[in-house]
Amino acid sequence: MDFELSEEQRAFAQTAREFATAEFAPHAARWDVEGIFPKEAIAKAGELGFCGLYAPESIEGLALPRLDATLVFEEMAAVDPSTTAFITIHNMATWMLGTWGGPAVREQWGAELTSGRKLASYCLTEAGAGSDAGALKTRAELQGAEYLINGGKAFISGAGATDVLVLMARTGGGGAGGVSAFALPADAPGVSYGKKEHKMGWNSQPTRTINFDNVRVPATHLLGSEGEGFRIAMKGLDGGRINIATCSVGAAQGALDAARRYLHERQQFGKPLASFQALQFKLADMATELVAARQMVRLAASKLDAGHADASTYCAMAKRFATDVGFNVCNEALQLHGGYGYLSEFPLERLVRDTRVHQILEGTNEIMRVIVARKLLEGESDIR
Repeated sequence: MDFELSEEQRAFAQTAREFATAEFAPHAARWDVEGIFPKEAIAKAGELGFCGLYAPESIEGLALPRLDATLVFEEMAAVDPSTTAFITIHNMATWMLGTWGGPAVREQWGAELTSGRKLASYCLTEAGAGSDAGALKTRAELQGAEYLINGGKAFISGAGATDVLVLMARTGGGGAGGVSAFALPADAPGVSYGKKEHKMGWNSQPTRTINFDNVRVPATHLLGSEGEGFRIAMKGLDGGRINIATCSVGAAQGALDAARRYLHERQQFGKPLASFQALQFKLADMATELVAARQMVRLAASKLDAGHADASTYCAMAKRFATDVGFNVCNEALQLHGGYGYLSEFPLERLVRDTRVHQILEGTNEIMRVIVARKLLEGESDIR
């Protein structure tokens, strides 16, 4: 068992670190305050391959292992978890399109998405179908060579500012087996968007509802086969959970680094804060928990890359643990900054706000516990 990264992996991480420092760091606070969706910066990430990290080579993706993708996402999230989180969602939707899309779909959008010239949103959640995703009601009826889509989606990242929608809709009866997946233009006739939601964090990416009113989509835009959509969605979410866990690890690393610098700079009672043992212990606990979270995420990514039978469970455990730890480390780093941590001139308050939602999306951490408990209680398990 080798925990060391290869030279190539280190090079990927270094490239991502340098990119985030140059392209995200000078602007992240302004994007947050002004609610700017930085499409130009995301396109620059695409030029480095960061918008198609694990998408197949058939659509000009890099086809990297999920483990390697975590290295890139972590470095970018250390600077701007909100923008990085959108890039991870785009990667997931792009991977789905490239993996299950037919020739027409891949030809129309594949290279445009992997390059970052166009962006994708992932449309699963509905107002009445969040944790119970199999209860979604958006419907797609086959009419000749087209599907007619009606319904609505909620909490969709990038909605109203992206070019492609990867959509889960019901083509059959109730339950997971009646769900299919589609790719459709975000500006197709009958597609409309709700107001831009005002959020606690993730302000560099818009979040809106989407309504579908008799939207016509060619049957060739079906991803996979009819009834395969829920399976595709869950496969996507395995990687999505690793991605968002990685964003938490990255944000926490950024917060820890900021706290370490501050403890050396700030003086109280005639001594630097770094000289106080109580604060040293706090910093040590933050670093220890962060390393544990990082290793759990990388373990889950390795299980997913290897096609391990229990990969979904490892992804759920990693998502639950890393997003809890990530938020806590960011919050503790803010506390170490005292009143300055509460000011927007410092990145801590933004990191705290941005990481809080990670415990909710891609499946709430309560649902992650359900997934793990079911696996442990169903009989023999290789979770250890």
